[in-house]
Amino acid sequence: MNKSVTVLLSTIWVHCFFSSVALASPSSDMVDALNAQVLRVQVKHNNGSQGLGSAVVIAKSQVVTNCHVVKDAHDVSVMVNGVPHVATGVKADWHHDLCILTVAKLDAPIAKMGASKNLQYETPVFTIGYPDKTTEPVNTFGVVKGIFPMDDSVVIRATSPFRLGASGGGVFDDTGTLVGIITLKSRGNQAHYYYMPVEWVQALMDKPAQVLGAKTEKPFWAAMDKERPYFMQVVQPCVSQDWKSLLTVSLEWVSHEPNTAESWFYLAMAEYETKAYEKATEHFNKALSLNEGHRQATEYLSKINEKTASARVAINQLALLD
Repeated sequence: MNKSVTVLLSTIWVHCFFSSVALASPSSDMVDALNAQVLRVQVKHNNGSQGLGSAVVIAKSQVVTNCHVVKDAHDVSVMVNGVPHVATGVKADWHHDLCILTVAKLDAPIAKMGASKNLQYETPVFTIGYPDKTTEPVNTFGVVKGIFPMDDSVVIRATSPFRLGASGGGVFDDTGTLVGIITLKSRGNQAHYYYMPVEWVQALMDKPAQVLGAKTEKPFWAAMDKERPYFMQVVQPCVSQDWKSLLTVSLEWVSHEPNTAESWFYLAMAEYETKAYEKATEHFNKALSLNEGHRQATEYLSKINEKTASARVAINQLALLD
């Protein structure tokens, strides 16, 4: 990955809370088989620099990667058993940061695609990619922690970590089905990790291929703050503990996406932090009504119960003193 992409990715902030990781446990035979479906990508850019990434085999002579991996490239190849195979064309969805490369005579097993929008919170997942300069695939494990509806599918957040160079690799569920494409992470030691859905990949497969180096566009996650999806707009006020700003953004989010659990969750969080516990309780419950597996909403409701119970005890003690 080139330096400009590294800087761009580093501008995306972490969310304001972190959850424990429950690990998926696929068999070693399954992991070995899936590793062969993910390939290393080598890129030569127009400015003379070189970059690295990952890609998933999705059809005969076709692999999918992130567009930011192949941006401004004049030569792209994927490695199969140490042998480079040159990409001759690209199907690009720059807005969603997904590019399908045409690689003639590619001999590698094809990944089975699932349905990202059918994922549930806490679903075990694991990633396969080629971070840094490694020549062997690296596996990481975690669970789904965020599902954000967008453009007829969902953007996925999970706790399975990855490093630069893994962009374009795959995220699989514990049945070995491809459910997402590694794309970006927030900065910091407690980074959050985001994946693009397979539905966007499937839609892109029907588009015509272009030559490499065709016109590029910025992905949605690189837009100005107010033009980003709401699930990205809430991050900065959350990190900076600017609860009034979080309340403003969340109210707007709820008005535009009233059937999204996350919009109600962030609204309730802002209300909780401003001690509007009655409203927070109502809206955490609303989030749970839309997604009963939203563990963080349940955790906040427990905190509210503890606070209100403590307040009742204090009031009773004062009454006894009187």
